[in-house]
Amino acid sequence: MRIFLFLTLVFLFATCKNDNESYKTKAQNPEHFHGSMKAITDRIVHDIFSPPVASRIYAYCTVAGYEAIIHLDKNYRSLVGQVNGFKKISQPDSSLVYCYPLAATEAMLKVGRALVFSEDELDKFYEKEITEFKDTGIPDDVFDRSVAFGDSIAKDVLAWSNSDNYKESRTFPKYSIENNPATWQPTPPAYMDAVEPHWNKIRTFVMDSAQQFKPIPGIAFSKEKDSPFFNQAKQVYDIGKGLTTEQTAIAFFWDCNPFMMNVKGHVMFATKKISPGGHWINITRLACTTTNADMVKSAEAYVRVSLSLADAFISAWDEKYRSKLIRPETYINQYIDENWVPLLQTPPFPEYPSAHSVISASAATALTKLFGDNFAFTDSTEVEFGMAPRSFTSFIQASEEAAISRAYGGIHYMPACMIGKTEGKEVGEFIRNKIVTYSPPIQN
Repeated sequence: MRIFLFLTLVFLFATCKNDNESYKTKAQNPEHFHGSMKAITDRIVHDIFSPPVASRIYAYCTVAGYEAIIHLDKNYRSLVGQVNGFKKISQPDSSLVYCYPLAATEAMLKVGRALVFSEDELDKFYEKEITEFKDTGIPDDVFDRSVAFGDSIAKDVLAWSNSDNYKESRTFPKYSIENNPATWQPTPPAYMDAVEPHWNKIRTFVMDSAQQFKPIPGIAFSKEKDSPFFNQAKQVYDIGKGLTTEQTAIAFFWDCNPFMMNVKGHVMFATKKISPGGHWINITRLACTTTNADMVKSAEAYVRVSLSLADAFISAWDEKYRSKLIRPETYINQYIDENWVPLLQTPPFPEYPSAHSVISASAATALTKLFGDNFAFTDSTEVEFGMAPRSFTSFIQASEEAAISRAYGGIHYMPACMIGKTEGKEVGEFIRNKIVTYSPPIQN
């Protein structure tokens, strides 16, 4: 009888312990990370952040999430000391129990909330996430401790972000239009001011400086017919006049214009779409879900891609406002055909290089490191914006299509696309080799 009672007590203790511990498995659902990234992307789209600014938001949010979740796996390394200016991050008390997925979600969304404008909508998603974590059966003390740890990480990351010169750049002077036919001019229909002319003054994340991967100079400007510059503009013109159905689909799929102006009579209104960086963040999600990546692996993927995007934008913008090159639409209207209109709306900043080409090559390099060279996937990012999905055999193939799409769209000369790819690959490879995230112990 005593043996029976003893075994019964052991069974009840084990069952109770398993019930108390079951929240850990439920909490480690990577959808918490994917859903949070989508919620942040939705706010970026709604608030109409420019592509460079959007990349900055992604970088800080993903660093915060990554720094919290890596405590689930001792094989992952902190980015402290690896990323420029990132000198400290809060650490958990090793004698206490935490729910790191909750802490990571807390940290990421708190940083996101501080960096977007529509905080109320992000708060709604946050409350839903908090409810889901509570429903896992997490003990109250672990819940409170994990939220506090996530808040502490968010505070550290936001303090780091405050020293990147972004706030100061909000007061820098606007771009001044030059009386030089080779330089950028505002384009129809909105004739908007140049976007982020001082972005090269933002602190880089991993690169040594904004000028580290300065591309070779573009073709020298000329108005003369049959000059190399005239011919590259004529090439854009001819492509636009003879677009195939497939080329048109490619151009629209990779448009990623977060603020497209529409004109109907005397009415002008904007259409909001995902940014180029946001498109690659979504491809990252596709890669993670396809491979059933756990929460830590997913966090690693997001942070590597985000850092690659952020530095690629700084690199591309540095050259844009050094060369200040005229866009094809302006040149073609002045020297080839005054009635020509590009398929895509020309973005409000200088032409060279193609930033989409730079950031796509950089992001593809990061994803290839994590998931391999021959990673086939179907990209459904643009479905919510009314376009059909497209399939690719690799991340590199997708990045190459993104690059050529800008020539199909009539908003870039071909050299900007090709040289942009090279610049982006250099940025991506530098970050891939310099940053260490996963570092398992060496086996003897």
